[in-house]
Order: sequence, then C-alpha cells, then structure tokens
Amino acid sequence: MVQCYIWSMKSYYSLFIGLFFVTNTLAKNTHVEIKHSYTIDGYAQIKVLNNIKKELACYVAIDGHKSKFRLPPLKASQWHKATSKRYDHTNFSTWCDLIEFYPQYKKYKY
Repeated sequence: MVQCYIWSMKSYYSLFIGLFFVTNTLAKNTHVEIKHSYTIDGYAQIKVLNNIKKELACYVAIDGHKSKFRLPPLKASQWHKATSKRYDHTNFSTWCDLIEFYPQYKKYKY
C-alpha cells in the first residue's frame, strides 16, 4: 500500500515537471519580434516583425497616439516614429494577436 502511494507521488511529480517544461517552451515561442532604433534626427522608432504564417492584428502606441494595422505573415511593419525626442524605446506600447480573433482590424491597411 505504501509503495503504491509513493509511485503515485512520483507520477504526479514527473507530470508536474513535464508540464512545467512544456509550458515554459511554449511561452518562449514568440510570434512577433520588436526592433527598436533611432532616426537620423534622433527620434525613437519601432518596427514589429511577424514570425508566423498567419496574419496578425497589431497596434503601436506612444504618448496616447495609437497606430492600428494588420501585419502580413512573415513580414515586418513600417517604422513607427515617436513624436518627440524625449521618448525612448521604453515609452512604446505594442500588441499583436491573430486577426481571426479581431475582425474589426481587417479595415486597417498593412
């Protein structure tokens, strides 16, 4: 009886460790890549790259200005520039998800 209980605990422990590694691996599977840069004039800018074979709905925001767009499969967005030199890469906010969940984004251009 005690051996059966110990085997069950080993099974639960192995299952927990396995799930941890699977979820950790899935979390690292990124769909987008963010590139930061500065223009020749010294303004911060940002570009979003789509790393999957599906279209994405995205936005880039800075200082209350939000730019919504669709991102084609395996393509990069245009550069989005800050409105002032006082902003840097930490002031940008980005979001992307599959466009099939957000059909209202189909009206925006690439």
